[in-house]
Amino acid sequence: HVQLVESGGGLVQAGGSLRLSCEASGTIFERNDMAWYRQAPGKQRELVARIGVFGAGFHTSYADSVKGRFTISRDDARSLMYLQMQSLKLEDTANYYCRCREPWGGEFWGQGTQVTVSS
Repeated sequence: HVQLVESGGGLVQAGGSLRLSCEASGTIFERNDMAWYRQAPGKQRELVARIGVFGAGFHTSYADSVKGRFTISRDDARSLMYLQMQSLKLEDTANYYCRCREPWGGEFWGQGTQVTVSS
């Protein structure tokens, strides 16, 4: 079965950086559309960044709130996806989730990793 495991979250001061990782297993990673979502307390889950497959030129897209600060990437050989976060703001505090969407329709989520930005 498909498993997604996020890591790299933690406590960081505003202006700092973190890199999140998502390791996938049980799926043909290179065929999957991958994304990072986040959910802050009392708010809906929102899409942070998305990365397509090799055949789509690894097309990336970002939420307006993180453009220019976050970078999504993937390593298909290692079944890993990353989110490099820079210039972190208080409002980036949230639980960050990895999402995998298989071409035949299956969609899977990780358990999340907490990012807390302090002033």
